Amino acid sequence: MAMSRTEAALFETTGPKARRRIMCGTIISIVALIALGVWIVYRFYTKGQLEPQYWYFFSQLNVWEFIGAGLVGTIRAAIGSGIISLIMGLVLMFGRISKIAPVRWLATTIIEFLRGTPTLLFIYFMFLVPAQLGLHISTYWMVVIPTSAYASAVLAEVYRSGVAAVPFGQKEAGLSLGFTRAQNFRYIILPQTMRIVTPALVAQLVVVVKDTTFGYVVTYPELMVNAKVIIANFDSLVPVYLVVSIIYVLVNYAISKCANWLSHRQNVKFGV
Repeated sequence: MAMSRTEAALFETTGPKARRRIMCGTIISIVALIALGVWIVYRFYTKGQLEPQYWYFFSQLNVWEFIGAGLVGTIRAAIGSGIISLIMGLVLMFGRISKIAPVRWLATTIIEFLRGTPTLLFIYFMFLVPAQLGLHISTYWMVVIPTSAYASAVLAEVYRSGVAAVPFGQKEAGLSLGFTRAQNFRYIILPQTMRIVTPALVAQLVVVVKDTTFGYVVTYPELMVNAKVIIANFDSLVPVYLVVSIIYVLVNYAISKCANWLSHRQNVKFGV
């Protein structure tokens, strides 16, 4: 497999011995994973988890419709949180790098507070506090607001790392052309920043998707909540959680592949 220019700049080309070691490691890993899968299936069999009574309901269309509705709820919450965090992360980043000291201190405080506080605690706050103040908030926003709050703080630092990665000479070049600082950011720094951090932004959606599972606290109808309803109705814990886990893995794998595709596309476009 040919290496990209970025990979070639970071790593030496592997020789015959290194390729053999990589191949041996790959084969051993595959065999170990197969053995693990066989052992898991065997344990399921010995514990009676493969009995038809625990799996028959998956042949019913309404069960899959209910699972699909939960998946739609998860995707809705993830998209809402993703859009908000992309915008708020950019706002916090601008505050973090502002030359106005009070603005910079405030943005830094907000970022560190949001990054250091568990998402679950934010969800409990949204569930308990507004109700005591007489405010009605839907379960959707009880999940989206806390999830996007944490993600915004993380993305603010991702954006900031992208700005720092833009070569200093290019920043100076814009100013030498007579651009104001705002114009320099808009036309030179920000486009390159977005190219650098796009894969990381997409990959952050994996964390957002996983954080939506906290929706059980407020009974938001997402995938895990619907899975609990199925478990309660059919008394089948392990098979349901296994199927739901596979769905989460497939969704997150698709997001990761999207991040890799975007990274490759950006590298090809800019000749990296």
